[in-house]
Amino acid sequence: MNKTVVITGANRGIGLAMTKIFKSEGYNVYGICRNTSTELEQLGINVVNDVDVATSAGIANMKKALTGVSIDVLICNAGILRDESLSDLNLDTIREQFEVNAIAPLNIVDTLQSNLVEGSKVAMITSRMGSIADNGSGGRYGYRMSKAALNAAAMSLSKDLYSQGVSVGIYHPGYVQTDMVNNSGDISANEAASRIIGLIDSLSLEETGVFKHSNGELLPW
Repeated sequence: MNKTVVITGANRGIGLAMTKIFKSEGYNVYGICRNTSTELEQLGINVVNDVDVATSAGIANMKKALTGVSIDVLICNAGILRDESLSDLNLDTIREQFEVNAIAPLNIVDTLQSNLVEGSKVAMITSRMGSIADNGSGGRYGYRMSKAALNAAAMSLSKDLYSQGVSVGIYHPGYVQTDMVNNSGDISANEAASRIIGLIDSLSLEETGVFKHSNGELLPW
């Protein structure tokens, strides 16, 4: 029986790239998104549209679509980036990023916990900008804070899911050429996706809760 992977934010960028790779590897793929895309629809996977991960209605739509589905790999990839500085502090966008980047992934894992089985893997797509030790430039308050919160949640999940035989990976994809950064990154979405999938493939309970760059480098908290 083919393994099943669920990917949020699957309509573009890294999420779409991972969806393509998993499809090519024979996985049964569920692509979760708020708004689907032509490219996603053409892949012939299970597209679950109209899922805003920051809303209860979106989470309910996702849960309904995945009723009875056993999940081998769950990838929480959906995220947003806004820009705040100390001279232009927007509390609304900070709250928005917390909802999407930190609270939503935790809610997704909690909602789909009964779909996970022994040996399942959860991947949180985070950012090294969530590292406190690695912050050398300041700014980006909402993004940094929300990703640090995601890292904390992922670490707690790695402890709480351990007894169920579920491992958790915490991955920084790199500086990726996506719409989020106006395609100004230094690696392609396909390369980042391939690296992350490699890390997921090698993930085990022995290293659950480890914070890694997609190139395999251990990152500081």
